Amino acid sequence: MHRMRIGVDLGGTKIEAVALDNDGRVLARRRVPTPRGDYQQTLSAIVTLVREVECDAGATGTVGIGIPGTISPATGLVKNSNSTWMNGRRLADDLPRMLDRPVRFANDANCFALSESTDGAAAGAGIVFAVIIGTGTGGGVAVNGRVLVGCNAIAGEWGHNPLPAPRESELPGPPCYCGRRGCIETFLSGPGLARDYQDFGGTALTPDQIARRAADGETLALDCLARYEDRMARALGSVINVLDPEVIVLGGGLSNIERVTASVPKLWAPYVFSDVVRTRLVRAAHGDSSGVRGAARLWDHD
Repeated sequence: MHRMRIGVDLGGTKIEAVALDNDGRVLARRRVPTPRGDYQQTLSAIVTLVREVECDAGATGTVGIGIPGTISPATGLVKNSNSTWMNGRRLADDLPRMLDRPVRFANDANCFALSESTDGAAAGAGIVFAVIIGTGTGGGVAVNGRVLVGCNAIAGEWGHNPLPAPRESELPGPPCYCGRRGCIETFLSGPGLARDYQDFGGTALTPDQIARRAADGETLALDCLARYEDRMARALGSVINVLDPEVIVLGGGLSNIERVTASVPKLWAPYVFSDVVRTRLVRAAHGDSSGVRGAARLWDHD
């Protein structure tokens, strides 16, 4: 039976919608800037995108949505979202009513993990840890091609653990929107990388600009990326100790800094409780569209 699946990726800077056929082929795709700070406008943008991709594809479909944060099993409200205007909202009630159909929700990193473990860079792997490093620092877990959610719906949320093995200069760490200091997210997110560059005397640059300066040999940028890679090695080393994944997949804007994927596995051995580390670190096969593909696949398993 032909069943079109629509996925929506609600990001901090953009909302993307895609329609997939049974074989995972893209039938339609749209994206718009996220109406930051405005819950009702965010809802309206999602509904409009769904209608538009259905119009483009000439069919209606199931809808799955990847969100920053998650729907609390206790209250039914959005929690843990770094798009803070979503927190405390009845998204799981409001969107199905506006779209007039059931909607499945999952953390955006879980959608990313599902996509990459299904037909992406980690296809066929038993345990996959997926990392989104962009506006925030998210994580998701897939086991045998299915998302691991957990009883609190927070499986994979490594970004709000403290940075492991902190150096004295890293304490107490930058303040985080979650209310604590020194979270992994404050070091490994895009804003974290940019802040670190400035803290050591650099100007206000984007992560892409810092990476370009490093490629051109600028010492300040090279040192900044070296600190970043060391911190990621420590952070992922703790994940390997707990989950022992076959593959860790990097996504989000900072995954486009190619040297990170090559450098980090050379640095994480001291932080992993094993004689040999066989875990592979790879970049997402589907790029920044992986999350939206995973959201569509939330209807693959009943």
